[in-house]
Amino acid sequence: MAGQALPMRDTSPPDSPPPEPDAPSRLVLVESPPPPRGPAGRILIPLAKVGAFLALTALTAAVGVAGFLYYRFSQGLPDIPKVSAYAPPVLTEVFTDDQVLAGEFYEERRKVVPYERIPKRLVQAFIASEDAAFFDHYGLDPVGTARAAFKTILHKTSGTGGVQGGSTLTQQTAKALLVSVEGFEKGTRRKGQEGLVRKIREAILARRLEAALTKEEILYLYLNNVYLGHHAYGVQAAAENYFRKDVRDLSLAEMALIAGLPQAPSRYSPFMNPKAASERRGYVLRRMGEEGMISREEHDAASHEQIRVYPVEDVFHEFAPYFVEQVRKDVVNRYGNPALLTGGLKVFTTMDSERQRAAQDAMLSGLLAVDKRQGFRGPLMSLDSPEQRRAFLARSTAVLGGAPLVDATYYVGLVAAVNADGTSATVQVGPHQGQLPLLGMRWARKVNPEAYYPGAMLTSLKRVLKPGDVVVVRTVKKKELYDDREQYDRKLADQLSEDGLYFRLEQEPELQGALVSIDPWRQYLVAMVGGYDFDANEYNRAFQACRQPGSSFKPVVYSAAIEQLGWTEAQTIVDSPIVENDPEHQVRWKPENYTEDFHGDVLLRTAVINSMNIPAVKTFVAVGIEPMAAWAKKLGLSTAMNRDFSAALGSSCVYPWELAQVYATFARLGNRRPTYFIRRIEDRYGRTLEDHTAYDDPWASLTDRIAAGYARLYEPGEQVMAPETAYILTDLLRGVVREGTGAPAQRLGKPAAGKTGTTNDSFDAWFVGFTHDLVGLAWVGYDLNPHPLSRYETGGRAALPIWVSYMQRAVEGRPEPEFSPPEELELEKKTVDTRTGKLASSASKTAAVMWFKKGTAPEEVTQDKKVVDPNQFMQVPN
Repeated sequence: MAGQALPMRDTSPPDSPPPEPDAPSRLVLVESPPPPRGPAGRILIPLAKVGAFLALTALTAAVGVAGFLYYRFSQGLPDIPKVSAYAPPVLTEVFTDDQVLAGEFYEERRKVVPYERIPKRLVQAFIASEDAAFFDHYGLDPVGTARAAFKTILHKTSGTGGVQGGSTLTQQTAKALLVSVEGFEKGTRRKGQEGLVRKIREAILARRLEAALTKEEILYLYLNNVYLGHHAYGVQAAAENYFRKDVRDLSLAEMALIAGLPQAPSRYSPFMNPKAASERRGYVLRRMGEEGMISREEHDAASHEQIRVYPVEDVFHEFAPYFVEQVRKDVVNRYGNPALLTGGLKVFTTMDSERQRAAQDAMLSGLLAVDKRQGFRGPLMSLDSPEQRRAFLARSTAVLGGAPLVDATYYVGLVAAVNADGTSATVQVGPHQGQLPLLGMRWARKVNPEAYYPGAMLTSLKRVLKPGDVVVVRTVKKKELYDDREQYDRKLADQLSEDGLYFRLEQEPELQGALVSIDPWRQYLVAMVGGYDFDANEYNRAFQACRQPGSSFKPVVYSAAIEQLGWTEAQTIVDSPIVENDPEHQVRWKPENYTEDFHGDVLLRTAVINSMNIPAVKTFVAVGIEPMAAWAKKLGLSTAMNRDFSAALGSSCVYPWELAQVYATFARLGNRRPTYFIRRIEDRYGRTLEDHTAYDDPWASLTDRIAAGYARLYEPGEQVMAPETAYILTDLLRGVVREGTGAPAQRLGKPAAGKTGTTNDSFDAWFVGFTHDLVGLAWVGYDLNPHPLSRYETGGRAALPIWVSYMQRAVEGRPEPEFSPPEELELEKKTVDTRTGKLASSASKTAAVMWFKKGTAPEEVTQDKKVVDPNQFMQVPN
């Protein structure tokens, strides 16, 4: 101001009056010129006041605008979370009963860990690479932002590229909170006015965070929120995703790699760009060294450490997808999708992981075997021209990448040549050539449901293969060329050497199946398979496919007769032709036995063991259509029963899941109870939402078992039939395995009861059976029934081997006692002649032990035909 005052005084008009003698002229020189005296002075004084007023007005307006903008942009900002109540979206985990992770569901794969559990070195790595001044600033770092902007411009100008981040960790935390409220798209916009608005709101929220929380609390929020690629939010999820470790177990090199991800998770992904990830790790380690966080020795050691990352596990698809998907549907139905995807639930299923693996293995091998017996559906494609074949082999070679072929592995190969005698073909897989002998594909006849499998074995592979065909093969040793003893041909085997590269012909099964296994006493669904391949088809046949049960429905019919009509194992039923006329549909139905013959009078026990159709129909008629429909519903079958006599033979469709529960009711001596596939659900805080734990579950805590045992006292179930009826039925089904259509189940080596099932049109094959402690159901068939199963593919041949394969592993090492009735049951055991239904005599050749409700056993003894009645020779007196 003084520099301006002197010239103003010097240029005063010459006729101006002299200053007053006592005027403080020095103040004029220092502060401001004296106001002009005259017309100009009278004008400048108001202008000065106006200027001051305008400045004040502008300042007030600026403050007002700033206040308005603050108010405007702070609207809708999320509340500052209390650390004690911090609850971001967290993944839901699904576990087996024995604590094996079986699935995860999430929108953001996040696991929240306390700040104290996060290694100090990992915290330092993030600070060094993202915000070195974190503990010094108040949420915003103008200097750092300006420096980052300058470096970004410099990089772009020089053409080196790259964008330097300028956000503090607090701002990044604020951004994560905005995303959680506004969504990813809106919360991460960078361009235009919307990007500017976002940055302003982010800065406001950052300041609020700094004012409300400590630095450590901000770090806690940040390290549990930051996105680190491949669906991983937070350091715990990233440690699991990349290294399959807990965050506490990370090495310094691994920490540095994770800390380098926030700037560009995709660009620095160790899966997608390992070189860029390594360079970024080096940058983080260098910054840690520059900030004095690590020593030179630690820096060098970590820089040279070989990092091994693992593919992100997809436990859902890899473990038990059909089971876990059913759990997902149930949780969503009862708790809602948001609770599943963001609520951090812990769902403990009833699945036994070992039994589930056994079920999946049994289903896979069983379907492959049955599908092969149906015939060969042809090659995948045929390449006619040499150019096409060369191109195919070139692609195969590129895919293999120079790796050798692995035993028992499936490959797609090209048939290069077929021997003149049709006993072998040369197959090429990439650069590798091997032999496909006839012995390895004798099953490959053309599909013909009328052909009997062993009698229609292939005699020359020329009938189905030619050069240029592309087929699925599996590498095997000579002894593994056949998987069915019926395929073996000694003459063909002797022609082959022990060494050499051999292939077996394979094909993707067209056939489907379902397996359901229930622990009847714990009420647990311990294993379930809904089809051959979940990735190819998510349709769960165990729960969704309504299929005709065939003869596996007959126990429902006979149990009704025993319970409602008082019939016994010794009840006589006439096995003779029967005809049902249906005037409404103008149909006449004449059922036949599977053997197409009739046996006259047979006992109920004989009819069950041999799965005879006519006696089952006559029993159904005796009970009545409407009583039978009500009985089936009472036992737990929800599907409507056909109102005709064909229902006796299983013409009404049922769900495998429900039929397995009916047999579980039989195993529990007629006590119907729900079967659970979810044992327990906890919320994110460990509070129990529901609990169905069995009191004797070895994997549950003692507290849970005690509580569950008490709860089960109030869930006694419904006694849908007398326990005596259920035990008699169990004894009948035990006979099916001992000497009837279920005899192959004896390979289990433990006492078992069960029933086969085959529909008349051979579209469905079943076996449902149980030991004392485990129920198993196996079904095999086609989804759309393009054609029936081949001849003789009964439940005993197609489904029962799957059941046996599963049950052998499921009960291995577990005692399975023989079935015996509890002492309190009013039952008695008698030896009965199976021809007459009367008590067996000492000379009876066909006798069996049968169980009867007290007072219902036969009393008459079968007469011994070898004993002569002396009365017939007595003379009558005259």
